[in-house]
Amino acid sequence: MTGADSTDLTGRVAVVTGAGRNIGRAIALTLAAAGAAVVVNARQSRDEIEAVAAEIAGMSGRALPILADITDPAAVARMAQAAQAKFGRVDILVNNAAVRHEAKLDAIELAEWRRIIAIILDGAFICVKAFLPLLREAGRDSGAIVNIGGITADIGSANRPHIVAAKAGLVGLTRALAHDLAPDGVTVNCVVPGLIETARKATSSVEPSHRALRNTLLGRLGTPADVAAAVRYLAGPGARYVTGQTLHVNGGTFLG
Repeated sequence: MTGADSTDLTGRVAVVTGAGRNIGRAIALTLAAAGAAVVVNARQSRDEIEAVAAEIAGMSGRALPILADITDPAAVARMAQAAQAKFGRVDILVNNAAVRHEAKLDAIELAEWRRIIAIILDGAFICVKAFLPLLREAGRDSGAIVNIGGITADIGSANRPHIVAAKAGLVGLTRALAHDLAPDGVTVNCVVPGLIETARKATSSVEPSHRALRNTLLGRLGTPADVAAAVRYLAGPGARYVTGQTLHVNGGTFLG
């Protein structure tokens, strides 16, 4: 690979869940800029994923926007079928979809706990199962799964036990899948963003409580592009000997 770009994704196909905005959008655009065709997924934000797909088309890339609830196995199976029909293969799966609704412990009912776990952790499992045949076909040449974790799984945080538990579960899932899929040559890694500057919806405008308790060594918040660069590396040819790992992108907020 001497002289080659270790992050070149030309000819590969990526699926990015929760790709309509913020980190997911940045990942989709970065993978497309590296040469990959991208399935741009969201649960209900059609305008957002179509806008991301249009951005990719504007850089002469290929994209397929698909609305699918990743907690619904049938919907994810249809997404996998659509990806295969459009592009003929899937090499990269990025499990990014998440919600981060903070609430006092006393106010979190079991139904809400299960909703959050379903989106973050169950959704990743469901997507892996649906895309596994295609990832196995990509195999040792290019099969890669990248899960997007969260720094609170390492440092904890008030008012988000459901989120912290689900994100910690993603790290465990990453390690388990790395064992299960190593014989197929499919790598599985987890990127853990730290304090990232993202746009918040009007319904979620309150700053997360853990931000006030933490600083970065580099003196700034990260950007979605910082996270996307780590995903591009792990999805690329230069990371074929990296699996089961957790890569922190946090400017030195947490030294894992």
